[in-house]
Amino acid sequence: MLYKRLINFCLLTFIVMSAIAQNGSNSPYTRYGFGQLSDQSFGNSKAMGGISYGLRNGLQINAANPASYSAVDSLTFLFDAGMSLQNTNFQENGVKTNAKNSSIDYLAMQFRLWKRMGLTAGFLPFSTVGYNMSQNKSISSDEYGNPINALYTYKGDGSIQQVFLGLGYKVFDNLSIGANFSYLYGDITHSASTTFSNSNAYYSVRTDKLEISDYKLDFGVQYTHKIGKKHAVNLGVVYSLGHDLNGKGYNYKETYASGSTYPMTQTVDTIQNAFSLPQTLGAGMTYVYDNRLTIGLDYTIQKWEDVEFFNEKGQFLNRTKISFGAEFLPNPLSRNYLNRIRYRIGAYYSDPYTKINNQEGAREYGASFGFGLPLFQSRSILNISGQYVKVSPKVKGMLEENYLRINIGLTFNDRWFMKWRVE
Repeated sequence: MLYKRLINFCLLTFIVMSAIAQNGSNSPYTRYGFGQLSDQSFGNSKAMGGISYGLRNGLQINAANPASYSAVDSLTFLFDAGMSLQNTNFQENGVKTNAKNSSIDYLAMQFRLWKRMGLTAGFLPFSTVGYNMSQNKSISSDEYGNPINALYTYKGDGSIQQVFLGLGYKVFDNLSIGANFSYLYGDITHSASTTFSNSNAYYSVRTDKLEISDYKLDFGVQYTHKIGKKHAVNLGVVYSLGHDLNGKGYNYKETYASGSTYPMTQTVDTIQNAFSLPQTLGAGMTYVYDNRLTIGLDYTIQKWEDVEFFNEKGQFLNRTKISFGAEFLPNPLSRNYLNRIRYRIGAYYSDPYTKINNQEGAREYGASFGFGLPLFQSRSILNISGQYVKVSPKVKGMLEENYLRINIGLTFNDRWFMKWRVE
């Protein structure tokens, strides 16, 4: 009763934290495209560099490969929730500044639907936009020789979210297939304005807004090859369908008189079905020893070059990501609590999908470590990890970003479907 009350308290805490958390970003690089693509991994995967395609564990939810859902047993109900706390350091031309954010990372539940079939439903962010920056330039002088300055301001906010329902089916004892059916929704706004120090000058504002409301399909396969009693190799492949999105794009152009809040002129162009999703292909492999040691490697490629953004192609680059991670569990049956902790470590590298002034954007390097802490005598796990991420542009002099994230996730695991027999 004690541990169940504590778990209920943790779940309530997550709900409250989710209500106050901001799915935000302070990165100027989110000015381009759909913004910053969200990490789709759950608590255990985040600590292992984001590997997921070959992970197969009936005690943790793995939404990145729906074939893994068939690993859940007939007695288990899983509920998983996670959030991140983030501190970002920005550096450009010797100037440094910091920003803090929090975000909801995922919410999901999983259970056995039928024999050999598992079901998962949940929520995952897809992308986030958040920035506010300005630049002041001297452009000319008035008739008295006083300089006229132009202030260029760029702002953006919004996000695209997804809710999903997934099924995983075990075709054979060593082969599983699965699919996620997701609904994407949300809106993103990018605006740019130019104001002048001359009180008689007009100023202009351009706003680009996108609204998305459509489906997303992901398919997965997992194959397990056992070597003796203690060794196993899991192979995983995922494919995400690329297609045109049901959504609208709006281009607003407004002109204001100095000091006025009402536009003198305004034009609006509406573009139907202006956006699309990339095809994504991922493959991964994990080696498992005695259900205590897991080592994995993932590779992902997203075909962003073919994507339309406001009905234009060629604005993006194909994105690749490679991840490596490991987990070690000393002894799950030990009375020593330290021996029942899951120790995790990982790293990843990712190319950008956006262009900046027709040049390749910023690359990402990340390293992580963390722990899976068992809760009392239950099968529930508290996942805590730290991530360091460096965003480094190829062009010298551009903004560099350094992230320090603390990821907190709770996997509630209980035998809800057990039938008691009394003799």
